[in-house]
Amino acid sequence: MPGTKWPLGRLAERLGAELRGDPDRVVRAIAPLAAAGEGDLSFLANRRYLKDLRTTGASAVILGPGDVDASPTAALVLSNPYLGYARAAALMVEPPAFSPGIHPSAVVDPAADVSPEASVGPLAFVAGGSRIGTRARIGPGSVVGPDAVVGDDSRLIANVTVCRDVRIGARCLLHPGAVVGADGFGIANDRGTWLKIPQLGSVRVGDDVEVGANTAIDRGALQDTVIGDGVKIDNQVQIAHNVVIGADTAIAGCVAIAGSVRIGARCIIEGAAMISGHLELADDVHVTGGTAVAKSILRSGVWSSGMPAQENHVWRKMWIRMQKLDDLARRLARIERQRQENGRQSDD
Repeated sequence: MPGTKWPLGRLAERLGAELRGDPDRVVRAIAPLAAAGEGDLSFLANRRYLKDLRTTGASAVILGPGDVDASPTAALVLSNPYLGYARAAALMVEPPAFSPGIHPSAVVDPAADVSPEASVGPLAFVAGGSRIGTRARIGPGSVVGPDAVVGDDSRLIANVTVCRDVRIGARCLLHPGAVVGADGFGIANDRGTWLKIPQLGSVRVGDDVEVGANTAIDRGALQDTVIGDGVKIDNQVQIAHNVVIGADTAIAGCVAIAGSVRIGARCIIEGAAMISGHLELADDVHVTGGTAVAKSILRSGVWSSGMPAQENHVWRKMWIRMQKLDDLARRLARIERQRQENGRQSDD
């Protein structure tokens, strides 16, 4: 990926890295180890790619202290090379071009408050009573509903919907297709038919939050759904009404979080996990991929459920045996009762 030019000495200083190599050598792009060439910066964060390091054509590599001797090129040495890569990419990659103003095809209600330093893209719609902050960018086809707020330096990439009364903080990034503030799934049963419950709350999104493509964050039923500062949400995640997510939690793709769940700070929810409604997760909880959380987790740590993939013939045998568990449990209980009765008879 092309970027700005950085001498290694200056880059090492900004990253707090130890430099092994010529400080005047320049890198201008970021590339994977196997594809990197002259002028490229790469990184090694997983030792499975050590073979690619030994043959890389990169001008410099970010890596850990234990891998320096395997590098054929200049090295930026850090204890956390993946974090170093992330910071280097943020420094080197040029941000998208930004021109303030309202595109002629956009529709902006006269009652909206749009900063003169903001950008409203083609075919976007900004409703009355809404506020668009300084340097905010409303991408093509995006909708900002009545009385909603998009904070300073936040970006709605394209076709993002921010519904009425929703608050988006500063420096947020919402990817294409994200919907924030649609009605939650509130319905009541009346003798077999369903009655919709008005969703009277909203959504409050903190600062520095990222929301992935086609992710939905539902508005609250009575109180607001709350996404804390620094939360990172991947693509195709469902966050139901009245969920509260603590600061700096990361949620991977295809996670489903049911209503009124409270998730603490700094949690990690891996892909395709499912969290049942009205539960609580403490701070620093790590839920592994595919886990079904059916009760509250009140202490930090790594939590898992589910079964790893097996060869089909192995899985079928295991499933047949699992179907017999109830019968085996009953037989074992009967044997235990018989042993107890025989023991009492022996005592007599």
